[in-house]
Amino acid sequence: MSRKVEGHQARKRFGQNFLHDPGVIQRIGRCINPKPSDFMVEIGPGMGALTEDLLAGTNGNLHVVELDRDLIPGLRVKFFNHAGFHIHEADALKFDFSSLPRGEQPLRIVGNLPYNISTPLIFHLLSYAGMVKDMHFMLQKEVVDRLAARPGDKEYGRLGIMAQYYCDVQHMFDVGPGAFKPAPKVDSAIVRLVPYASPKYPAKDVRTLENVVRTSFSQRRKTLRNNLKQIFADVDVLTGIGIDLQARPETLDLPDFVKIADFLFDLQQQETSRG
Repeated sequence: MSRKVEGHQARKRFGQNFLHDPGVIQRIGRCINPKPSDFMVEIGPGMGALTEDLLAGTNGNLHVVELDRDLIPGLRVKFFNHAGFHIHEADALKFDFSSLPRGEQPLRIVGNLPYNISTPLIFHLLSYAGMVKDMHFMLQKEVVDRLAARPGDKEYGRLGIMAQYYCDVQHMFDVGPGAFKPAPKVDSAIVRLVPYASPKYPAKDVRTLENVVRTSFSQRRKTLRNNLKQIFADVDVLTGIGIDLQARPETLDLPDFVKIADFLFDLQQQETSRG
């Protein structure tokens, strides 16, 4: 069975690129620094390259979420002597992380995320930020650049703004294609996301904030006036709270978007009360 895992062919539909470089694996392990008291969760363990280090740090306690059922028998055999090793055969995009038996412990989530679903998966995971201590992910470098981007950066947009609403985002280090089999055509990077105990700039309603950010970047080359008129009956009212409607969305910082979202939320509440 273990030979089957070692001979597993990476599947394009799962976006599989298996990490095999021992130096990179050790460096990731040092970044994560798992402890026996941690409730660790690994997304997409693949052939168990990083899993081994995680189990060593947690004294054999680890939950993994794996979609590829062909990998699961080999993982069971490889780590059969760890009583605390639990496999959840599931799609991480649909997996309910709150269903894990963590008690009061926060989750520590790690994974070499498939590049083809990394953005929607991160948004899914951010919805669990309140029960997460930290997250460490291997991602396409371009995605990490977007997560860590600041106003004015060409990579700045919806993903980075919402990630930074919930978390402190740290770009740890880059990883070349040669660390994987098969080698991807892009560079990768490790990112650390540490959820805030409470947001630095709390919005009155997060869904309204998400809508404002999404709409603001619906057409990046257009001004805020052109984009936000989709959700404001009279977009000029925003000048009253100091928003330059001729600006491009990538020039605004997180507090600006929260300010717009709170203003919209208040308008909607007023309309509801009048109705």
